[in-house]
Amino acid sequence: MKGYDVVALGELLIDFTECQESPQGNPVLEANPGGAPCNVLSMLGNLGHKTAFIGKVGDDMFGAQLEAAIREVGIDTVGLKKDPMVHTTLAFVHTQPDGDREFSFYRNPGADMMLSVEDLEEGLTKDCRIFHFGTLSMTHGTCREATCAAIGLAEEAGALISFDPNLREPLWDSLEEARRQVSYGMEHCQVLKISDNEIVWFTGEEDYDAGIKNLQEQYDIPLILLSMGKEGSRAYTKNCRVEQPGVIKENTIETTGAGDTFCACVLHYILEHGWKEYSQEELQEMLAFANAAASIITTRKGALRVMPKKEEIQKELSF
Repeated sequence: MKGYDVVALGELLIDFTECQESPQGNPVLEANPGGAPCNVLSMLGNLGHKTAFIGKVGDDMFGAQLEAAIREVGIDTVGLKKDPMVHTTLAFVHTQPDGDREFSFYRNPGADMMLSVEDLEEGLTKDCRIFHFGTLSMTHGTCREATCAAIGLAEEAGALISFDPNLREPLWDSLEEARRQVSYGMEHCQVLKISDNEIVWFTGEEDYDAGIKNLQEQYDIPLILLSMGKEGSRAYTKNCRVEQPGVIKENTIETTGAGDTFCACVLHYILEHGWKEYSQEELQEMLAFANAAASIITTRKGALRVMPKKEEIQKELSF
């Protein structure tokens, strides 16, 4: 038996989100705990899974806030390191009228970039059923080496590898480098969660099915999940393609954390049902649950500390 269901490596940062306007007409910003890997782990914790995080924050007020936040939601912090010299990474999030977001990052450098191979708690990567990562930990040399080393340790220990590119263009020196690192992730994962805009960017195919076929021909990825925002999602295996419509909420505020919530619910399904070749009916069930959960988080500000509970998702599915 493995000690952890899911261990994730990557960024843990502060998302400054607009919450109101001051009397002078200035935006008032709220410091929300953020970072895709911990959003995924927080949702998994709500679904009853034991999780741990590997990453780095600054030894500052924001680092302390983040450590407290992930402990609060039940994420093991043994793999969280603090950098005394580099501040915690900050992201400023502007929500557009349609709920989509624009990001501005204060990360030159940020503490999450400073995670090194020496910082890794090898026991975590060797003691998990699923290892999950994205590409924000692959934008620069030090954290890239740590990410690749952790993937190698997880593979040696027989963990299932889950990958979400989570492309943030401003953080890359070049999109060609981004493409190389996304390709590396695809070479090593068995579960890929990718968004509609990412599949178009990576393959050059406007037709999503054609883009996924391109990936299947190039990489040996048994399960690919495509998130399409309010349009819903699709799941692809070697023998199956399933689509599930999105759950539209009239009280949607923003889309922060929706993809992470979706990803976590897919990993939850795998943990509950075992890793295998899923039938069309099983994939439909997987997507329906994940879509319902993602729709709930769009009605809330922030993500990490307000992930939906299992009962809320089941209630949504019963309508």
